[in-house]
Amino acid sequence: MVKQAVHSPCCFGARLRQARERMGLPQDKLGVMIGLDEGSSSARISRYETGVHEPAFNIACKLAQALQVDVAYFYCEDDWLANAVLRLQHLTQAQRSDLDAWLADIAPAEPCVN
Repeated sequence: MVKQAVHSPCCFGARLRQARERMGLPQDKLGVMIGLDEGSSSARISRYETGVHEPAFNIACKLAQALQVDVAYFYCEDDWLANAVLRLQHLTQAQRSDLDAWLADIAPAEPCVN
């Protein structure tokens, strides 16, 4: 039985919190790292994490860079896929090519991007 991903409006926020905590960063420091005002950085990051606000994509990219994750991680509704994104970012280009070839063999599909 395949588990269906359930859309959660707080998906982005939960992933952001997980990534921030993995890096051991407090909210205010992360905010300053991405260029937020020091006085409001903690509150802004808190609003992102709790799902009160979702940041614009350019802010999401800055957060991803600061937290050393691919921005796609924040938008994965499925935990398995989110973990795969984290693992994939550590592969060499040769390993990615090998994995892509293996996946094409077991699950052929039209690629959406070349």
